[in-house]
Amino acid sequence: MNQIKIFSPATVANVACGFDVLGFCLNEIGDEMCIKKTYKKGIFIVKIEGFDLPIEAELNVAGVSALAMYKTLDLDYGFEIEIYKNIKPGSGIGSSAASAVGSVFGINELLDRPFNKTQLVEFAIKGEALASKCEHADNLAPAIFGGFTLVKSMSPLEILQIPVPKNLYATIIHPQIEIKTAEARAILPNQVNLQDAIEQWSNFGSLIHGLHTSDYQLIKRSLHDSIVEPHRSKLIPNYNDVKTAAIKAGALGTGISGSGPSIFSLCEGLESANNVKDAIKNIYSKTGIKFDIYVSKINTEGIKILN
Repeated sequence: MNQIKIFSPATVANVACGFDVLGFCLNEIGDEMCIKKTYKKGIFIVKIEGFDLPIEAELNVAGVSALAMYKTLDLDYGFEIEIYKNIKPGSGIGSSAASAVGSVFGINELLDRPFNKTQLVEFAIKGEALASKCEHADNLAPAIFGGFTLVKSMSPLEILQIPVPKNLYATIIHPQIEIKTAEARAILPNQVNLQDAIEQWSNFGSLIHGLHTSDYQLIKRSLHDSIVEPHRSKLIPNYNDVKTAAIKAGALGTGISGSGPSIFSLCEGLESANNVKDAIKNIYSKTGIKFDIYVSKINTEGIKILN
């Protein structure tokens, strides 16, 4: 096989109380990428459609992650990458992650899979760091593994797959404003109140248990962020109104997707997710801010081959 076309999905990271460690994969939106072997050694981005991004491999998230992998290989040929970008950069639903994992996944397939999924995440981290100015994997791992993933450790990298309740859906609204990950991280405090920390890890442990047992009411009682949301929510117009409307319409919980501005709501069942969608749409339709909104079942497959 000399070329491959792939779908690299959007993701939700942090998931309320799971800052920097928990994420899940979406099904309804993602980037497409074509990767081809070329006689010339190296990594070359030859086409980008959708958004204005650097075409130089060293300056592009997909290029940096691909170069990290390529440097470990002894090849007498290289790879050309075409990127068809559907996830807006700075959207908070894993735009940079989709690029970072897409290039390494595609190259790995063309090489007959010499690297496992965890190793692919390690390469992708190098590309993600270009966008966020730090190394983290909570938005990368779900795209590669699918479903919910927990980053147990960064050094050594250890990723755990968390079961997905069968009737769990996500409603996502993406206000058409940009929040850069690096800037959203910069506003966070270096120290937190002990009581807030206790509440946070109690919620996080309960959320993981709720996902394992498909206990939707426990999930609902656990989707609360005491540490990050109070700071980042100030960057998102009408965030509190959206959250209140979503919960009132039946959402299990609502939080900031990644570093924002996208907002996710987890729901039990498609009907509930659509009710939440209507309630959120009603709020944002009055703001004058353009937005996209959609409902997605949790994507348990992750990144996939299209041809």
